[in-house]
Amino acid sequence: MKVGIIGLGWMGKLHLRVYSEMRGVEVVGVVDPNREILDKAAADYGVPVFTTLEDFLAKTTPEAVSVCVPTVLHHDTAMAVIKRGIPLLIEKPLAASADEGTALVEAALKARVPLMVGHIERFNPAVQRIRDILREDKHVISIQIERVGPYPPRIQDVGVIRDLASHDIDLVAYLSGSRYKNIFAVTSVNLGPHEDTVLISAELENGVLGQITCNWITPYKSRHIRVATKTRYIEADLITQKVKEYSRFETYDTSYNVREWPVVYREPVREELKAFVGAVREGTPMPISGEDGLYVLETIERLGACAC
Repeated sequence: MKVGIIGLGWMGKLHLRVYSEMRGVEVVGVVDPNREILDKAAADYGVPVFTTLEDFLAKTTPEAVSVCVPTVLHHDTAMAVIKRGIPLLIEKPLAASADEGTALVEAALKARVPLMVGHIERFNPAVQRIRDILREDKHVISIQIERVGPYPPRIQDVGVIRDLASHDIDLVAYLSGSRYKNIFAVTSVNLGPHEDTVLISAELENGVLGQITCNWITPYKSRHIRVATKTRYIEADLITQKVKEYSRFETYDTSYNVREWPVVYREPVREELKAFVGAVREGTPMPISGEDGLYVLETIERLGACAC
């Protein structure tokens, strides 16, 4: 399969490396306005390089494309790809606004172009293990997610909600199997032009409670999910991909059991791109649809109305 990558920032470079390592995949072009970045990509991977999207689309015939440009450029970039009828994966968030996201989803549906949104954490083996466990549990009480780390200079166009919390807004809905009934947020701005700290509280339509903590002010990275049910407590580290299950509390005089679930470490971006390429090849539905990505944007805008 011939693929292209538009944007060679941090995620674009990951896509280039993984595609280049995949059997049966040929990178027919990468796009970035930075000539130095393009020269290194050409030297390291031997791929054709282009400084403009127009030149790339005019001179190549990709069968699938990854859109890894800054969020503010998602709409215009993806629209150009959709008009060419090329299946595409857009890195999260889908677009800079719900209106732009709606336009992309509608354009892709009208043109019958497969569109996937890169909510990569769904492909984390620890998340998949939690989802498997919860399929057996009939009563989830709450889902708590912590995603914190240092300020990333590479992110200039959006705040911590769109860049980090968008992962977890998607994950809480995904793991609970429900949508948001009520959702609230408080934020603060400390290090840059956008919010760098957010605390989110939510109630899902099925009664599950959600809590999300995200910031760019912690000197180390932490990615944890904690799920409480009536019968167990589950804790997962999304970085190490370790999952532990604790038995239900009985009395202070008794002990509880701890089980560490076996998880084979896998690189989430590789699993994501394999799923994307596989869906394009087989003509099957995208694992994460444009509608999924649009729902996250709509939820973020609900937060914008109440965040303070």
